Amino acid sequence: MEKVNIICVDDQREVLDAVLKDLAPLAVAFHIEDCESADEALALMDDLDAEGEHVALIISDHVMPEKTGVELLTEVSLDPRFRATRKVLLTGQATHADTIEAINSARIERYFEKPWQASALQEAAKKLVTHFVFDSGLDYRDYQPVLDTQVILDRLK
Repeated sequence: MEKVNIICVDDQREVLDAVLKDLAPLAVAFHIEDCESADEALALMDDLDAEGEHVALIISDHVMPEKTGVELLTEVSLDPRFRATRKVLLTGQATHADTIEAINSARIERYFEKPWQASALQEAAKKLVTHFVFDSGLDYRDYQPVLDTQVILDRLK
């Protein structure tokens, strides 16, 4: 079974802890990493890639020091190594223009405003990592206990 990672990025520890708690059920099959800055996340992604590991999903806050979540997710979307990585922007302070930029430049798959619904974030993450597993050619059966059943059925048709 190949190692597949989910990366959560937020400069506020209490928010990061809440995201990690919401995603905990996925930790049965996926390694969940946390970073407190965009640069830390990019360095981690470089390390994971160098070790032959996959980054299925990155969930990032928008308003952070030095580099915003939109800048981070845009950089990830432009890196050919992470073409299949799914991206989620999680924020309470993004403007309408920030949101449009995230969709157009960072090619995010989902956007959540703070405070978010834990179940909605978890379901979105399950769907996104399920699509990643199929798009990356991984054996979905290795991760099936935490994947989205409807996505699996749709993909197997």
